[in-house]
Amino acid sequence: MSDQLTPGVSASLTWVVAERHCTRRGEHDILSTPNLVHLIEDAAIEALAPYLAGGEGSVGSKVDIAHVAPTLKGGEVTATATVTEVDRRRVAFAVVAEDANGKVGEGTHERFIINLDTFDARLKELAS
Repeated sequence: MSDQLTPGVSASLTWVVAERHCTRRGEHDILSTPNLVHLIEDAAIEALAPYLAGGEGSVGSKVDIAHVAPTLKGGEVTATATVTEVDRRRVAFAVVAEDANGKVGEGTHERFIINLDTFDARLKELAS
C-alpha cells in the first residue's frame, strides 16, 4: 500500500438503477439497501485501487449506512467514498450517495488491505 493513501483521497461511482438492484414497494421498483451498500463498497474499492501494490486487495469489515431516500429504477445514483483515516492496514471512509433529488444515503465504511495470495490460501484451507 502506498504511503500516499491519506485522508481526503476519494472516488465516486455511478450506477443506473436496474431491476437487479431493486426491491418492490407498492407499485414501484426502488434501489434496495443491500445494493446501496454494494455501490458504496465499490466506490471505496475504486478509491483504494491506485494506492494498492501488486498482489494487494481489500475486504470490507464494517458498514454503517443510513438509507434516507428512495431511488427509482432507471434513476442514476452516485456514491462517493472519502478516506477519513488510515491506520496501518485499516482504512476508514465517509460515504455519501446521491441521486437527482439529493442525498439517498450516508454513513461510514471500513476496509482492510490484504495480501491476495495469503487470503486465497486461507480461503482454500477453509474450503477443504
